[in-house]
Amino acid sequence: MVKHQPLQVYERQLCLSCLTGIYGCRWKRYQRSHDDTTKWEFLWSLILFFTFSLLLVWFYFWWEAHNDYNEFNWFLYNRSGEWIDGTVPILATTAAGFTYIAFLMILALCHIAVGQQLNLHWLHKIGVSTALLTTAIGFISVNQTWGEEWAVIPISLQATGPFLHLGALVAVTALAWLVAGQVARSEKTMFQVVVLLLYLSVLLGLYMAPLSITSPCIMDHANLTPRPDVIGHQGAPMLAPENTILSFQRALQMNVSGLEADVAISLDGVPFLMRDRTLRRTTDVEKVFPARQLDDASSFNWTDLHSLNAGQWFLKEDPFWTVQSMAQREVMLVGNQSVCSLEQLLRLATLHNHTVVFDLRRPPHGHPCYHSWINDTLGVILLSGIPQHLVMWTPDWDRGQVRQVVPGLQQTSVEKLPPQVLHQQGISRLLLRYSQASPDDIREFSRSNVSVTLYTVNEPWLFSVLWCSGVSSVSSEAPNILRKVPYPIWLMSPDEYCLIWVAAELISFTVVIGIFVFQKWRLSGMHSYNPEQIMLSAAVRRSSRDLNIMKEKLIFSGKEGPHREESCTACVYCIVCLFLWLCPSTLKWLPLLFSSPYLFTTDLMTLDR
Repeated sequence: MVKHQPLQVYERQLCLSCLTGIYGCRWKRYQRSHDDTTKWEFLWSLILFFTFSLLLVWFYFWWEAHNDYNEFNWFLYNRSGEWIDGTVPILATTAAGFTYIAFLMILALCHIAVGQQLNLHWLHKIGVSTALLTTAIGFISVNQTWGEEWAVIPISLQATGPFLHLGALVAVTALAWLVAGQVARSEKTMFQVVVLLLYLSVLLGLYMAPLSITSPCIMDHANLTPRPDVIGHQGAPMLAPENTILSFQRALQMNVSGLEADVAISLDGVPFLMRDRTLRRTTDVEKVFPARQLDDASSFNWTDLHSLNAGQWFLKEDPFWTVQSMAQREVMLVGNQSVCSLEQLLRLATLHNHTVVFDLRRPPHGHPCYHSWINDTLGVILLSGIPQHLVMWTPDWDRGQVRQVVPGLQQTSVEKLPPQVLHQQGISRLLLRYSQASPDDIREFSRSNVSVTLYTVNEPWLFSVLWCSGVSSVSSEAPNILRKVPYPIWLMSPDEYCLIWVAAELISFTVVIGIFVFQKWRLSGMHSYNPEQIMLSAAVRRSSRDLNIMKEKLIFSGKEGPHREESCTACVYCIVCLFLWLCPSTLKWLPLLFSSPYLFTTDLMTLDR
């Protein structure tokens, strides 16, 4: 007599297979498990989360540091001697690494949502380790070579803090579905208590976070100061070669209130405009004077300097990615620029009645003008005929002598000193990096009648924050961009912000409570089980060969039942909820998700499988 052994038939679960296959290379049903995650895999989950958090900070840093990309490239040029856009490979690798780690995070959370055991594949472990190591090296490198740029993070949070808080609130609220499901399914009281306490601690921290969020843009509209004046730093270097007449002319077309330049002294005592120590980057000195290309710019006389081309490098390097948008006539003008003298700049500013500020660099020791560099510069100022009150004098060298020779200059300090000390020294203006003055400092200097100019401000968000802080003027390499900012990007009164804050948290609290109640009701009285584990546990004493044969008896049928659709919908729902975490702007779709019939018809048994 032949006995027929029935085979258990399963519906296909393509979404679940893809989920476990991509994350842990568990493509077959018998490879999956609903057991608790091992301690080793739990450790790797923590490493994955830490790597994601570190990459998130790294990505945010470079996103906000866009204001200073040109400064970073100039720093690399001084270190290597070659002009390259070093931000491109950094941004490319950061975007690729962050996308990869974020994708793994989504897969891990989807595993938790469907009750699958976490088992990260060894290739992914290598990838996570590589991402963690390279990011850590990046942090150390930036801290050692460009440490002052870390200040951009707290400054940027003044502009993004309220919105990041709302985004984090949406993400943590959406995660309540996963947390409530885990708590309801678990039969261990200690696990339930720990998970609840951890989640509620994070949620409470987010609810209290606005108490520590400060932004100058949270103010009454009536207290907003007039729009800060914009000074063209090196003219408009995004539109024309820096420190050339064309660059300053383009800056004047952008309605700047002043012009800023870097000044050096030639061998025959002529002040000229040059930022670098050498002429290699911004002129064709390699072709005209190849043997002197590494010499200090001050070692050339004015005749040699004026014979150099100062525009072709801009067309070749395209430092701001703007050359392709230029007309042919503009390209010809750019390519024919030459080195500009300080006298030319002063006469241009006099013609338009604009302020001039310049950073004067002393010639090297042994230079003919090493001792007379101040007098040579003052002589050019007097010769140009510019009104003295239009010149901001920044060198600290021999200020007393400068006041005697040219008493009408605006004495400007590049060092942050107390207002009392500034008044004692006869200084009425400050020229500081934007990270050196807080909103409180700006208000204190304003009350003491000390005007503050901050450099270098290229991004609209930074310009808006400084505007709300009450700064009187900014120096910018992008006057063409700031021209399009007639009002702060965002501005709200404290009452408006308080209303948004309280309303968002009340909605979040209501949704969280509703999710926990609904999950408790949905899963009450139901215990998850796995038919595969029941069948395989009966054969636990058999040989491994027999056990593998029994596993292979779990075959698939071709039926397309409703259980498969619900399993797919579960995975889609988890991915959409996590997408809300990464993209808070999609919050408007949240009501549609919670109104889906899936939430009220899903069979727990199918979800557990």
